[in-house]
Amino acid sequence: MFPVFHLSGESRRRMLQTALRFPYVFKARAEDSHKGTFGTLAVVGGSAGMSGAPVLAASAAMYLGCGKVWAGFNQDALPFAVIAGFPEIMLDTADGLSKRQDINAWVVGCGLGTGRAAVGTLAGILTEHTDKPVLLDADALNILSTDAETRNLARGCKNLILTPHPAEAARLLGTTVAQVQADRTAAVRKIGAIFGATVVLKGHKTLVAASDTEIYVNESGNAGLATAGSGDVLGGIIGSLLAQGVPVFEAACAGRVAARRGGGCHKRIGRHCGRAVGWRNRPGGKVAA
Repeated sequence: MFPVFHLSGESRRRMLQTALRFPYVFKARAEDSHKGTFGTLAVVGGSAGMSGAPVLAASAAMYLGCGKVWAGFNQDALPFAVIAGFPEIMLDTADGLSKRQDINAWVVGCGLGTGRAAVGTLAGILTEHTDKPVLLDADALNILSTDAETRNLARGCKNLILTPHPAEAARLLGTTVAQVQADRTAAVRKIGAIFGATVVLKGHKTLVAASDTEIYVNESGNAGLATAGSGDVLGGIIGSLLAQGVPVFEAACAGRVAARRGGGCHKRIGRHCGRAVGWRNRPGGKVAA
């Protein structure tokens, strides 16, 4: 049932325990699979000066086996013609990408900005794609905390994931970081109840909660992830699993485990995750190399 790992002893035991915990994530791929089998993910963000954020998310998604990945930039024109090292990632403006109807899952907010164009893009996605999994992070969460219309639209999404760090959680709740940290369990539950969402409250011992499930506590990881960009990578990991049809709560839990075990290097996170779930693909550019 599970891929063959070149591990022994304690490492192999931990990996097999992880596989048993997340059966959909570690499900073997059929031999006649093709790129259409494993979904299309759209990553939307990248305002001026923040173009790297959606690149980190999109590249992590490719390593985790997503069939196709789009990166959309909240700019009038594309910041580059191709992503160096990842030519297989397709590019569009955020506005153009938000109108596509062939997307299986969305990750929105990585460097998106909070201006009028960003609010409009987020509102459009929340309006037009209510039946698809939508993960909101970073600036998308900041918009939710200040814009009543987008808050209401977010509540209408059937498969919504929010991935706040403590400061973003405090803004969503209208409270302080100290209050969030004083009772993280209460905070993650309250956010989930407000939005009807699965919530990943990042930080030491990350919590994952949904309204109809127990809270999952991630005990793994290290301080190496306390660096800019690790949240974008996490969004891409979870988004990739969502696009491949992994159930929302399992994708959120497994994605956090995968990101935590990758360590502090963004490239290593993606590569480690791809190796950890041995059936995942190699991005096309790596095959060509």
